Amino acid sequence: MLILVLPILLFSCKAKRKEEAAQKSNIPTATIVDVIIAGKSTVKNTIEVNGTVIPRETVTINSEMSGRLVYLNAPDGAKISQGAILAKVNDADLQATNKKTKVLLEMAQKTEERLKKLLAINGINQADYDLALNQVNSFKADLAVTQAQIDKTVLRAPFSGVLGLRQISAGAYITPATIITTLQQVDQVKIDFNVPELYTNLIKIGRKVIVQTNESNTKRVARIVATDPQINTTTRNLRVRALLEGAAIAPGSFVKVLLASETNTRNIMVPTNAIIPDARAKKLIVVKNGEGVFVEVETGLRGTGLAEITSGIEVGDSIVVTGVLFVRPKQAVKIRSVKQLNEMIKQ
Repeated sequence: MLILVLPILLFSCKAKRKEEAAQKSNIPTATIVDVIIAGKSTVKNTIEVNGTVIPRETVTINSEMSGRLVYLNAPDGAKISQGAILAKVNDADLQATNKKTKVLLEMAQKTEERLKKLLAINGINQADYDLALNQVNSFKADLAVTQAQIDKTVLRAPFSGVLGLRQISAGAYITPATIITTLQQVDQVKIDFNVPELYTNLIKIGRKVIVQTNESNTKRVARIVATDPQINTTTRNLRVRALLEGAAIAPGSFVKVLLASETNTRNIMVPTNAIIPDARAKKLIVVKNGEGVFVEVETGLRGTGLAEITSGIEVGDSIVVTGVLFVRPKQAVKIRSVKQLNEMIKQ
């Protein structure tokens, strides 16, 4: 009997120990996190938006007349002065029409002069003279129309600037839709950027903004010169234009525009990577009674790596800033260290 019972007892003990070990393994372990203690900080009301550099003036050079190019003076990237001749379209037919009209006008004027003398001595009636005078005026009008068309065959620079890359060569047949080249005034440039509707009160004509390029951390100054008359109904943004002071930046460049408010506020600031975006709301994880509690919050201004919390968090709350992705609702957490806000910015 002892020989039979002993193996059964040993097997039962082993099974019990395995069951206890399995139960222990199912107990979730605490997630190790770092936290910051929520406290009010001075919030600089500065917004950062994207901007684009555009030339002060820019235009595409097109001909108003169709025809063959008989002259082209548009070197790639050359600087030209206002009024310089860039191209000329063949105007032989117009010149011929102009000469013919001049001959007819001369004959009509002589006829009008003779009839005027006869009218003075009652040699003809007034209607005959008026008909001759009307013919003179008609030829003068035709001459003006032809001369206007001849003037359109000559393309001149509307302002001083730098030419772009030439698209065609001399001898080509062009139409008003043909782009010959471009002309840009790049000695001074403008910055176009969009400001959210919430911050339109910061936009004032003549106010200065800070402009920073991607190439360097050098900050430049631009002065607001104009805005769109209304806010875009699709994006709810206001388009603003500023004139850059000092040396120009290459048109088309991407820049950051910093617009600062004259007043600062004090509120709770948290690292942006601690905020969990959700389809309905934004959330932060707060440690309470050794567990991670997900709290819905509302954000305000944003800075470099920081976001303002306007509601949902109280001063003194322990906010999880590392290990955010591993925390589950009502799961035990273990605080490894308490971080300072400036440490998180440096990271």
